[in-house]
Amino acid sequence: MRAVLHVCTTCRGALPDADPDQPRPGARLLDLLSRTAPDGVEIRPVECLSACSQGCSVALSAPGKWSYVYGRLTPDDAADILSGARAYAGTADGIVPWRERPAIFRKQSLARIPPQE
Repeated sequence: MRAVLHVCTTCRGALPDADPDQPRPGARLLDLLSRTAPDGVEIRPVECLSACSQGCSVALSAPGKWSYVYGRLTPDDAADILSGARAYAGTADGIVPWRERPAIFRKQSLARIPPQE
């Protein structure tokens, strides 16, 4: 089963009054992540993850696995997000050992959701 990395495209990041003529930070993050999706990971844009006060946000999910929502991200975190998504895709249950997670996934988790039965 492929893991899905949901990327909020409407996130404004830490700049709520950003130039409306420029792509939002969430859309820029999606662009960077989509360039080099890891094997076993589908990158999917979403319009909102309801983490608006938490900067850019992403979510990882897969059938039968724990799901996670991460926030306080920026386009500069793209490489770490891809590394974390790759590690997540390689697990049977969605739980990546603590030390194998990128620092942003250890420190910036907003939610952990149990797998559906």
